[in-house]
Amino acid sequence: MDSNNGPVLFSSGNAWLHAEHPSHANPASEGLSGLPKGFPAHSGQVFAWTGSQSNDDELHFIYHLTEDKLAEIRSAKDHFKSLELDGDQVSRANFPLPTLGPKLDELSQDIHNGSGLCVIRGINPEEYSVEDLTIIWLGVQAYIADQRGRQDHRGNMLVHIVADNSSELKLGHHRHSTSAISFHNEEAGDVVAWLTRSTAAAGGKCILASAYTIYNILAAHRPDIIRTLAKSDWPFAFPRFQCRPVLFHHNSKLVMNFGRTPLLGNAIHPRPEHLPKLNERQREALDVVEAIAQAVQLEIKTQAGDMHFINNLAVLHRREGFVDGESPQSKRHLVRMRLRSSQLGWDIPDELKREWHDAFDADTCQTWHLEPMPGDVFPLRVYDMSVSFETA
Repeated sequence: MDSNNGPVLFSSGNAWLHAEHPSHANPASEGLSGLPKGFPAHSGQVFAWTGSQSNDDELHFIYHLTEDKLAEIRSAKDHFKSLELDGDQVSRANFPLPTLGPKLDELSQDIHNGSGLCVIRGINPEEYSVEDLTIIWLGVQAYIADQRGRQDHRGNMLVHIVADNSSELKLGHHRHSTSAISFHNEEAGDVVAWLTRSTAAAGGKCILASAYTIYNILAAHRPDIIRTLAKSDWPFAFPRFQCRPVLFHHNSKLVMNFGRTPLLGNAIHPRPEHLPKLNERQREALDVVEAIAQAVQLEIKTQAGDMHFINNLAVLHRREGFVDGESPQSKRHLVRMRLRSSQLGWDIPDELKREWHDAFDADTCQTWHLEPMPGDVFPLRVYDMSVSFETA
C-alpha cells in the first residue's frame, strides 16, 4: 500500500471531479459549497492509503503464521476442547496464545487505529474438521475484537457466503450470487471479518478502498459531494427506514457507512414506492464515491484459510465476480462475522447506535450454523407500509 500524500492521483480531466451535471444548480446556490463545519480539509491519518498489488506492499498487511505459531494455535484449540465448553464460549482466557497473542494485539491496534485491515495467512482448512476450524477462527479473532455481533433478525452469528442457484431469491442475493458487487460497508460492526474456507476456481478477489483516501480526494476536488454525503436526508430503506448521513465526522474520526441496496433497491429487494427516492445529487455522490474507490482500490487474492479483518468504519469493501469449480476445494466459501472491541472500539455516531445495539447489546438469541444456513434466511427487510413520506 502507498500512503496517500494528497489528491495527485486525479487530474482535471476526470469528468466526475466536476459539478457540472446538467440537472444541477450551482453547488453554492444549494448551500453545498465548501466543507461541512468541523470537517477537515485533509485527513493525514494512516487510514488514508491507496492500493498496490506489489508483493512488497502485501507484506504490510498480510501476517504469515510460522510453524511455531501454527503449533501454538493447535495447542490452544486442544486446550479449549479439553474444557468441554460450547464452541461459542471461545475467548482469550480459554484459547491461550502466549507468543502469538501479543502480535494479534498489535494487529488489532492497526485495524482500529492504523491501516484498518489485516490478513492472517497460514491456516490449512483441510487439516481440520469444520468444528475445529471454527474454534480456531473464533479463538484467533478473540484477540482482534472480543465482541461478536448478530447479523440478522434470527440471530445468526456466522454468515456463509457461498454461491447458491437453488432459487431465484438466493441467486439474486449478493451473499449467494457469483456477480461482482459494488463498494459498501456492513450495516453494523466496527470490524467485519471473513474466514476463507475455500476459494473459487477463478475470480472472487477481496477488494478494499480507504474511506479516508476517498474523503481527501473529494475534499480537494468536490467538497460539494462531501456536503451531500454528510446531510441527514439519505433515505435508507433497511434494516429499518431511516434518514441519516452516509458520511460522519465524529469524535475527530471520519466514519462512512452505506450500501447501494438500502438506498436504491435491487431485483430481490425492490424499493417500495412509498419511500423517498434519491435525488440527482445523491445518485451522483454514490457514483463518484464508487469511481474513486475503484481508482484507489487494493485487490487481495484470497487463499484458503485466510482470515480477513477490516475496519468497517474506515474501509469500504467489495467482491470481484467469480466462477466456482466442480470440487469442494474450488467453490468459494467465506464465513463472515461482525465484531467490536470493548477496548478499542470507536465511539459510534448516534444515527448508527441502534444497529450496533441490535447486533451487540440486545438481549436476543444467538444462532450458530457451522454450515450454510437452511432456507431463505436474509437480513430483515421490513417496510412499514402504513407510513407515508413526503419529499421536497
